[in-house]
Amino acid sequence: MIYLDYNATTPLAPEAMQAMLPFLGQHFGNPSSIHQAGREARAAVDEARDRIARLLGAKSHEIIFTGGGTESDNLAVIGLARSQADRGRHLVTSRSEHHAVLHAFEHLEKREGFSVTWLPVDSRGRIDPDQLSDALTPQTTLVSLMSANNETGTLQPVGDAARICRAKGVLFHTDAIQSFGKEGIVARDFDAVSLAAHKFHGPKGAGVLYLGSGIAIDALQFGGSHENARRPGTENVAAIAGMAAAAEIAIAGLGMEQERQAGLRDRLWNGIEEAFPAAILNGDPEWRLANTLNVSFPGHDGESLLMNLDLAGICASSGSACMVGSILPSHVLLAMGVSAELARSTVRFSVGKLTSAEEIESAIERIAGIFARLAPENA
Repeated sequence: MIYLDYNATTPLAPEAMQAMLPFLGQHFGNPSSIHQAGREARAAVDEARDRIARLLGAKSHEIIFTGGGTESDNLAVIGLARSQADRGRHLVTSRSEHHAVLHAFEHLEKREGFSVTWLPVDSRGRIDPDQLSDALTPQTTLVSLMSANNETGTLQPVGDAARICRAKGVLFHTDAIQSFGKEGIVARDFDAVSLAAHKFHGPKGAGVLYLGSGIAIDALQFGGSHENARRPGTENVAAIAGMAAAAEIAIAGLGMEQERQAGLRDRLWNGIEEAFPAAILNGDPEWRLANTLNVSFPGHDGESLLMNLDLAGICASSGSACMVGSILPSHVLLAMGVSAELARSTVRFSVGKLTSAEEIESAIERIAGIFARLAPENA
């Protein structure tokens, strides 16, 4: 099997597994308990919080542990919008956000009386910072833009966007779930940042929301006073410990690894072009993640291509793994002006730390075989 779907999830790093094991067995205490077993678990959570805070350039109390990326996004968008509602009820985001953000904004607009400005993206998937600036009003309280798109890999100018918002007293949240471990990030440049462990070789079911000091947020759940009353519920100690270990590995040697992955991505693209010259590269050719390749194959059905790739031993995706089974074309590509027909012919490939040059060459050979069989004239 050749795994080329690292944007969907990543294999658990051995170091992360080792960090988790003690808390799946001997050290099983509830971190809210005051006895020895509880104190051991609490110490592990506190240590993980400190380690992740250091990686983000943050303070420990600014780190909120969640159950994953979707919860982190939901908490940021809905929690911050509600907490700022007495100041204003105008929000801004883009049409190409992950559904964890997109649907949260739609809920606030349809059910809670907020107004939302939906920024367009250009044909490469990027927003115009000037349009963001023009969209802000005295009633605007929150802007949310993802740092890197999970489908195309396009990088948004979130640094510029955050500075524009800060100058006007507007909170700025970035969904950095796809970019953490692939691009550098300093959390204090933003007001809120969402992360998900399984995107950087940590366990599934663990996430982080960085929230800057002094920023109020409304909890979305009700129960105990965990996470400084911002996210009630007993912490997943093992997953949190594994997430901290994985985060440190993800940041170490970041530059060299991204250069290597970019080379693999580009070699894969060249091989695809040779096998199917009509292939179209989606996203920004310059401002994008090093590991992501989003390709449309005119005249072919994306789901059919995925099945053929699977039969050939290649794991890829039609875009967002969260939309598996959907018959709808990618909302990201539609927002970029791609036709519905072309969007349905699209496959996303994403490489990772374990991807080898030999695997890419083998994948190219198998892809060429698929198109030779499906459309001999394109081979």
